Amino acid sequence: MSKEKSIPKKDVDFNIAQNIIATTASENSRRWGLDEAWLSAELLPKKDEWDSAWAAYENPATRTPEITFVKTENRKEYEKPLRILIKNLQSNVHVTPEDLISMGIALPNPSRTPAPVATEAPDIDVDTSVIGRLSIHFFERGSRHKKGKPAGQHGAEIRWLLSDTPPTRWDDLTHSEIDTNSPFTLSFEYDQRGKTVYFALRWENTRGEKGPWSEILSAIIP
Repeated sequence: MSKEKSIPKKDVDFNIAQNIIATTASENSRRWGLDEAWLSAELLPKKDEWDSAWAAYENPATRTPEITFVKTENRKEYEKPLRILIKNLQSNVHVTPEDLISMGIALPNPSRTPAPVATEAPDIDVDTSVIGRLSIHFFERGSRHKKGKPAGQHGAEIRWLLSDTPPTRWDDLTHSEIDTNSPFTLSFEYDQRGKTVYFALRWENTRGEKGPWSEILSAIIP
């Protein structure tokens, strides 16, 4: 399918499409494991600018050559993060074909080369500089300076447990979440300071296939 299936050419159609995609993604960001910080910082401000420009352009009483120019420029800037979002949704294992269709997004090409399954666990750094918070940074093995994910990986699965006794199996780590962008942050209550958190990570590719676990690591809640 062409890109126009997801990003219509006509402004009036684009306005309808962008609102459905951006709103649905925002409402389901946690369930789909989307980067909420990126949505708030990159996508939604551009959406607000487009919405304002489109409202001024759509009203004949306020439509001027200057307003038309602003509308056109805002669309150009908004399309950049919108296309990134659409690409992420198409490759996101938690977004179903029905979800994509409901948003008017083209289904990914099934003939594409399958995403590889990770063969190594992530490298991990833990930041304990903030009281009551652990920030777990994860990145491709050996790429400490790049801080990136391996090719084809959707994100990392993090399992963790707050315990007085060290776990002996990964299945003992009872809390599990998927994070698509490092770092993964855990926040705790003041009276939990000094307790030990045990955790392990592994990569998950865009088809939901898992790589090997890291060792079970630990950190003291600052």
